[in-house]
Amino acid sequence: MRFGLREFVMFLAVILLPVGAYFVAFKPQNVQIEKDREELSHRREMLAKLRAETARNDDLERANMEIAGQIEQIESRLPTSKGVDQIVRQVSVLAVESGLAPPTLKSSKPVAAARYREQPLEMTTTGTFTGYYAFLQSLERLPRITRVVSMKMDEAEDGEIEIAFTLSIYFREDEEAAS
Repeated sequence: MRFGLREFVMFLAVILLPVGAYFVAFKPQNVQIEKDREELSHRREMLAKLRAETARNDDLERANMEIAGQIEQIESRLPTSKGVDQIVRQVSVLAVESGLAPPTLKSSKPVAAARYREQPLEMTTTGTFTGYYAFLQSLERLPRITRVVSMKMDEAEDGEIEIAFTLSIYFREDEEAAS
């Protein structure tokens, strides 16, 4: 077999054709495939983050539902403005049952507190410290929301103490009065 110029050119064409195809077609295609893989990887990461956020949103929604239930439960403990008088009577009865003298009450103007109102009552009574302590424990067991804002104790005669305190009773507005 004779190896001349024509054969040499054909040999070079056969060798250079795959090399040229690599640089002209395959290499740019590989670069594009790598970019697509990176884009796909980025989108998968974003999808995983989105799924995590969605799961978190479900948890937040469930937590909000639980909080709403707790708020509703607390609101059920708030009397209406008409029920405040009954609580005042209950507090007075608790004081007498605890061995204190019937308290004197002075009602102040209701104070707005968030969506509710707070009715401060200035109370004074006399009795033993043990009786006053029993009264405070009974007050804590009331199903309604109350708080002792301020308290002052002075010594009275016969080993008794004179107690002056401000009791706040939380209540909600009557529905027809709020309208």
